[in-house]
Amino acid sequence: MRAITSKEIQTFLDELNQDLQPEQWKIHCIRFAPNCPEQNPIEDIWLQAKTWVRRFCALIPTFSHLKWMFEWFIRHTTFDFRTLGMYGVFSKIK
Repeated sequence: MRAITSKEIQTFLDELNQDLQPEQWKIHCIRFAPNCPEQNPIEDIWLQAKTWVRRFCALIPTFSHLKWMFEWFIRHTTFDFRTLGMYGVFSKIK
């Protein structure tokens, strides 16, 4: 699988949003600063998931059970924190 280039993304967004005004665009692409967890909401999700796993890892008998619990936590937790609202309206990530 090859990586998608910035030019391909720009072409896609140009075609999708056509001649619409920015407030009417169907998709907005926001670049996060590299290595800046304060700007990237996924960092908060990973932190909560890792904290949850650390809290229970001594009680889990096998790695496969621990993996299952991690996936369960990610799928069944509704995340709601400040960075989710930094870039406009987000649906509840679940």
